[in-house]
Amino acid sequence: MTTKAEIEQWLRRDDRNPVFLVEVNVRAGGAEVTRYLSNRPYVTGPAEVPANTAYLPYISGGVKAAERLALDGFDGPATSGSVSVATASFALANADGRLDGWLADVWANRQIRVFVGDSRWLRSQFYLLFDGIVADLDPTDRGELTLRMLDKLQRLNAPLSEAKLTSGQNKDALIPQVLGECHNVEPLLVSEATHNYAVNPYQCERLIEVRDNGAPVSFTPQLANSQFTLNQSPAGQITASVQGDRQGGTYAKDAAGIVQRLVTMFGKASERFTAADLDAANLMAFAAANPQMIGLYVKDRMNVLEACRQVAASVGAQILMSRAGLLRLVRLALPPAGQARVIKPADYKEGSLRPKARSTVRAGVKVGYCRNWTQQTNLQTGIPEAHKTLYAQEWLVATASDAGVATQYRLHSDPEQEDTLLQTRAEAQAEADRRLALWKVPRHVYQMQCNASFLTLELGEPVTVYNSRFGLAGGKTGLVVGIESDWLNGEAMVEVLI
Repeated sequence: MTTKAEIEQWLRRDDRNPVFLVEVNVRAGGAEVTRYLSNRPYVTGPAEVPANTAYLPYISGGVKAAERLALDGFDGPATSGSVSVATASFALANADGRLDGWLADVWANRQIRVFVGDSRWLRSQFYLLFDGIVADLDPTDRGELTLRMLDKLQRLNAPLSEAKLTSGQNKDALIPQVLGECHNVEPLLVSEATHNYAVNPYQCERLIEVRDNGAPVSFTPQLANSQFTLNQSPAGQITASVQGDRQGGTYAKDAAGIVQRLVTMFGKASERFTAADLDAANLMAFAAANPQMIGLYVKDRMNVLEACRQVAASVGAQILMSRAGLLRLVRLALPPAGQARVIKPADYKEGSLRPKARSTVRAGVKVGYCRNWTQQTNLQTGIPEAHKTLYAQEWLVATASDAGVATQYRLHSDPEQEDTLLQTRAEAQAEADRRLALWKVPRHVYQMQCNASFLTLELGEPVTVYNSRFGLAGGKTGLVVGIESDWLNGEAMVEVLI
């Protein structure tokens, strides 16, 4: 397989003869088959994989992809940490109706991979541009079909778990989920007769404490199935503080660890990711840079993708898929981490660089942390008044502000709260300080139409942009937040946050 550096060098050559190869799985005639498509004739040799295979030259145009990070905090307080799913499509020529029968096949949710290379290359030399799933095959008009693609994050649109109690008065009730460390969650009553409760469907790391109407009580833990039994009859509402899921004998409490656990151990078994779907280097580096303690409690239905988004957003990050179909975590931060790729005026169409958006300056950030998952008001037990106050509120709060920015921009000093899954004051304060530093100055998104060698850019990649205008003469380093790739015409519309 050609390396990224080699394909970028080839894309800069004037004598290149590009070919796009598409390998797509589809259910046709009651069987799962692979169809091989291209934009021009291409046949593999007898020693190649796949061997002696003709790629049908049906691709007529529209070979485009779009991907974009959600700029949480750009126009105000951060929200859910959602990321736009990468999309791609291409048109198939069908003027003579030869592909009409394909509309009766099942295309949705099948794997699709797109490669680029030179018509003179062996199949093994082609570079992987996109690894995702099919959204569907649609008739565009009488003479054309459109094959639409999505990245593999769509596989995570499945419930975390559907494990339910099989007996008792709460039969068929969904068993709650705990990942990381959570405080004062409401367990599910398993047996009123034996005072048995469940906090997780699977093995957990630790049951820290159990409380009855806010007062600590004696209990017997059963970590293997994340249940406990009260050693006395309950007097009121039972809550517990828990270090959660420990499937496979390991426990995760940081964002990278919990995300990996979510995508490989939860959701529909057939759609779960494996180690081959993870960018191991990215996740290892992210874990080292972001060790903050996270806690997520799920009492009702939630899908895996939403859980991952909440976890990542708590440290200002987003989940996304690389071009090679590997899951990554990218933190919205300036300056971005890593070695920056240089984008000079010769690398983009003259006059195409422009400021696309400007951020709203913020003078303060308020971060909610250490969520109390079961609010309890008017507790009458003999616990200290400070504890009663604590159990009545949902969030602890860390605040960062800049009086100078508030005065200069005439802003209000009381910001809207941004809730996170962070657990400790120090880590919440550090995140509030980081978000304030990021957004207390104007930030800009610059857009430019880059040449073909930048078709390999990835979201979250650091780049240094040069231009004679907009204060970029000496170059400024930013984060790639949007890419619209026109693979057939060899152009990439790139958006950079600086």
